[in-house]
Amino acid sequence: MTIFSILSLAGAIFLLAIIPGPGVFITISRALASGFKNASLVVAGIVLGGLVFLLLAIYGLSTMAEILGEFFVVVKYLGGVYLIWMGYKIWIERPKNINLEGVAELSWKSNFFSGLAITFGNPKVILFYLGFLPTFVNLRALSKFDVLILVLVVSIVLGGVMLTYAYFGASVKRLFKDEKINRRKNCIAGGAMMTIGTVLIIKA
Repeated sequence: MTIFSILSLAGAIFLLAIIPGPGVFITISRALASGFKNASLVVAGIVLGGLVFLLLAIYGLSTMAEILGEFFVVVKYLGGVYLIWMGYKIWIERPKNINLEGVAELSWKSNFFSGLAITFGNPKVILFYLGFLPTFVNLRALSKFDVLILVLVVSIVLGGVMLTYAYFGASVKRLFKDEKINRRKNCIAGGAMMTIGTVLIIKA
């Protein structure tokens, strides 16, 4: 791998991550509902999902991914239902105080696996790693060190962009001090997650 190919890949991943999509929306929704810490767990799931597809592409398993196409459809359905359920929990959550601590709190597993599910069910991500990635690097000529570099590039660039979205979402959250406004915020965040889940199911 050359410096040019690494930078080209980093730029492509940056563009993939920064364009608003299901991953961005769910990250912002969690940041609005429960702050940066919970949103960062969603980001961890998104990054892990990206790394799974990266390794699938590197080790020549894109054919297997095609064979498991119906499995990915099932994942999209399950992921959509899961997001709708989480969004509903946020929607019905009533703020207990005006400091917004613990609002619409979900377990770390729920946050993490929601990020993982949204990545596995996102056709844009699948197309990038299994289709476009080979145009940036020669997957058949990669050494173990090259693979490590790719893993670091994906983790840093994708994680950095998504964490930035999470940070700004959490910053906006801190602006809400009124209980009524906070309740509306929960409705918006929950509604957004339910919408994302519904879109995943419709497009499955």
